[in-house]
Amino acid sequence: MPIFVDFSGRPFHFIGIGGIGMSALAYILAKRKLPIYGSDIQRSHITQRLEDLGAQIFCHQEASNFEYVKQYRDQGNQKPISATELELSVAKNGVKSPLACQVKVATFQGQELPQVICSTAINSGNLEYQAAKELGCPIFHRSDLLAALIQDYQSIAVAGTHGKTTTSSMIAFMLLKAGLDPTILVGGEVNAWEGNARVGHGPYMVAEADESDGSLVKIAAEIGVITNIELDHPDHYESLEQVINTFKVFENNCKILVGCIDCETVREQIQPSITYSLNPDFDADYTVKDVEYRANGILARVWERGNFLGEIELQLLGQHNLSNALAAIAVGRELGLEFSIIAKALADFEGAKRRFEHRGCFNDILFVDDYAHHPSEIRATLAAARLRMQDSVLNTQPHLQRIVAIFQPHRYSRTHAFLQDFAQCFTDADVVILTEIYSAGEPNLWDIGGQKVADLIGNYHPQVLYQPSTDAVKEGLVKILQPGDLAIFLGAGNLNKIIPEVMAFYQTSQDSGGIELESLSP
Repeated sequence: MPIFVDFSGRPFHFIGIGGIGMSALAYILAKRKLPIYGSDIQRSHITQRLEDLGAQIFCHQEASNFEYVKQYRDQGNQKPISATELELSVAKNGVKSPLACQVKVATFQGQELPQVICSTAINSGNLEYQAAKELGCPIFHRSDLLAALIQDYQSIAVAGTHGKTTTSSMIAFMLLKAGLDPTILVGGEVNAWEGNARVGHGPYMVAEADESDGSLVKIAAEIGVITNIELDHPDHYESLEQVINTFKVFENNCKILVGCIDCETVREQIQPSITYSLNPDFDADYTVKDVEYRANGILARVWERGNFLGEIELQLLGQHNLSNALAAIAVGRELGLEFSIIAKALADFEGAKRRFEHRGCFNDILFVDDYAHHPSEIRATLAAARLRMQDSVLNTQPHLQRIVAIFQPHRYSRTHAFLQDFAQCFTDADVVILTEIYSAGEPNLWDIGGQKVADLIGNYHPQVLYQPSTDAVKEGLVKILQPGDLAIFLGAGNLNKIIPEVMAFYQTSQDSGGIELESLSP
C-alpha cells in the first residue's frame, strides 16, 4: 500500500526527534534540505547534530511548538533559528495552551501544515500530538516515513528479534567500503559514519526494520533479511504466533529474502530465497567451517552453495556475530560483490556503539557497554565476554579473571513474560548486580520489581546483588570491582549513563592511588 509522504519541500515536524530511530529519519530529511522541526524533552549530541544541519528543535512537547514554527515562517525568516532563540521566544510570548495555538495557527493554508512524524512512544494524551491533530496536520507513524524512504532506493531492510543493528551496520559498512555510497538508517551509532544515519548518492539504502510494534508489515524492500524470530515485545504481541505472522507479511513484501535457518522458527515458518547457517548439516546457501572463536575475534572459512569462497576474520566476538557476518556475505554476493571486497570490509568493521562496546580500561578493569536486554541476547553477550577472557594476556587489556554483569531489566511486561529465562541466563557471569526495572513508561501491572528478579537469579547463581537504584549501583561498584574484572553493563535503559562516573573513579584511583567515594555523588 503506497505511503503518501511528501518529499517535495513540505516541512516535517517530529514529536520525539531525539530517539535513535526518529533522529535517523530526521537526519536523512535534513540532509535532503527539507525543513525539519521537532521536539524532545532532553537535549543530546544527537539533537545537536540535527540542529547543526538547520533543524529547529524545542525542548518541550507542547502545542505552542506549532505556533512558533508559523511565526518565523510568517515573518519570512529564512535564517535557521537556534533552539535557544525559540525557547526564549516561547517564554517571552507566553503561548502555552493548545487553544491559543489553535486560534493563531488556524490561518495556515492546508498545504503549509507540517507533516507530523510520531513513534509508538507518543500517545494520544501528548499535548503536541493533540495540537497537530486538531490543526489538521497529516500525521504519520515513524514506520510510514521509513517505508516511503525505502521506496526511493534499491533497499536492503534488516529485520529480526536480535542482531538487527549489527547486521544492518555490517551490510552498510560493506557497501560503503565497496564504493557503492549507500544511504544508511540503523538503530545504533557507528563511528564509520559518525552516527545512526548517512546520506549517500548511490542507489542503495540499508535500513534497520523494527518489528516491536507490528509496523514491520509496512516495509517492502528489494532485499529483506531476517536474522531470527522470538517473542521480545509482550507489550504488543500476545504470542509468538503473532510475531511470526508479522514476519510472514514482511517476507511477502520483499522481492528477495535472506534468512537464518539456525533459528528454528525461521527454518519452519519462513521460506527465505537465500539461507545462511553456522551448521553445515543444514545445507544452507551460505555456511562456515573450521571456525576459531578467539579472545580478540573470529576466523572462519566460508562456503557458498557448496563452493569454498575464502576466509573471513572478524574483530567481533561470539557465534551471533559470525551469523550476522554470514547475512552480510549473502547480501553482498547477491549484489554481485567480490568475496575479497566483502572479507576486507568485514575484517575492518569495528561494530556499533552499545554492542559489546569497550568504554575504557582503568586500574586493570575493562568496562563494556552492551544493549542486551532479552535473555537470549544476555546469554550471547556473556558468552562473548567469556571468550574475551580466554587469553591470559591481551595487547591492551588487563589479565581478566572475573565477569561482573550489571543488569537493568527493561520494561515490566518483558521482565514478567521472561522471568524464568532471565533467572537462568547469567551462567557465564561470575558476579551479577541487578538494579530496578526501567519502566520505559509502562505501568507496573504485575507488581514486579528488581528484587524479585534478583531473588530468582539467586536460585541459579551463587553471587547476586540487588541495588535499588543506579546511584546505589554506582556506589556499590566502586567497592566491588577489582583489578582483572570485566565489568559489562547490560540493558536498553539508562544504566550506561553511570559508566563514565565509575570509570572516572578508577581512573583517578589509578593515577593518584586513591579517591574518596563521596566524589562520585551527583
